Amino acid sequence: MSERAQPPGQEGGDRPTPDDVHPPEAAVREAVDRALEEDLLPLGDLTAALVRAATTARLAVVARQPGVVAGQRCAEQAFAGVDRRIELDWRIPDGVAVAPGDAVAMVAGPLRSILSAERTALNFLCHLSGVATATRRFVDAVAAVDPAVRVLDTRKTTPGLRALEKAAVRAGGGHNHRASLSDAVLVKDNHLGGLGIAEAVARARRLWPGRLVEIECDRREQVEEACRAGAGAVLLDNMTPEEAAECAALARRVSPGGTVLVEVSGGIDLASAPRYAAAGVDLISVGALTHSVVALDLGLDLLGAGPATA
Repeated sequence: MSERAQPPGQEGGDRPTPDDVHPPEAAVREAVDRALEEDLLPLGDLTAALVRAATTARLAVVARQPGVVAGQRCAEQAFAGVDRRIELDWRIPDGVAVAPGDAVAMVAGPLRSILSAERTALNFLCHLSGVATATRRFVDAVAAVDPAVRVLDTRKTTPGLRALEKAAVRAGGGHNHRASLSDAVLVKDNHLGGLGIAEAVARARRLWPGRLVEIECDRREQVEEACRAGAGAVLLDNMTPEEAAECAALARRVSPGGTVLVEVSGGIDLASAPRYAAAGVDLISVGALTHSVVALDLGLDLLGAGPATA
C-alpha cells in the first residue's frame, strides 16, 4: 500500500486505539433514544409494571456463541436512558473476542427498569457485535495472506445507524470507507454516463483539491485511463482475482510514482477474500459487513433478585 495515502474517508494508523472502536456520543444518544421511544411509547412497559418497584436484581450479559463484542456505549445508554440507578460492570469491552458462556457485563439495579431497557440494549449489542464478528473473520482471512491489505466497509449500512456500524467494523479490526458523500470523490459507472474519466478526475481536482479522487473501473482500459489522468485510487469492480491482479500491476506501472491505491469490491466473500489479497491490491471493500450481517447471540441472564435494602 502507498505510504502517503489512506483509504477513502479514513486517516490514522493500522491499529485502532480503545477510543477508536466507539461511535460518536451524539450518534449513540440519538439512535438509542429513538429506539427507547419506539419500545416504550405511548404507555411504557406494561409487563414490567407488574414487577414490584422495590425488587432489585443482578443479571449478566452472556455470550451464547463465539464472536467479537461491539455496542458497549449503546447498551450503557439504553440502561441509563431508562433508569440511572442501573449499575453496569463491563467485563469485555468492544473489540475483544468472547467465547460461549463469557460474561460480557454485569447489570444490577431495579429489576423493573432493567427489564424495560433489556431488549433495546441487546438489540444494539447483538447487531453491532455481529458486524464486528463478521469483520474479524474477513480481517483474519486476509491477514493470513497479506497483513498489509485492509478490509473496508461500504455505505451499505442500516439507515440511521451508519456511525454505529462503522464503529463496529473498527472494533472487528476493519477500516472505514467514506462515512458520507462529502468525504471523498468516488466516480462510479452511473457518473460516467455523464462525463469521461479524464474529465472527472480533472474537474474533481479543480473543485475539491486535497480530496481523494477514486474511479470505479470494470475493465482494464478504464484502469489505465484513470491512472494516467492522476486518480488517487481505482476501484476494481466485480473482477475475478486474476483480473484484479493484472489490473493492480497495470495501475502501478502507469500511475505517477506507482502510488495509486488499488481497491477491489463486488461479491467478495470469506472464501474469495484471500485470493484477492494475494492479487496485490491494497483494499478489499465488503458490503456484507453491514448489509447482511447475522447478529451475535447474546442474552441477559438473571442471577438473583430480591427486595431493595433500606
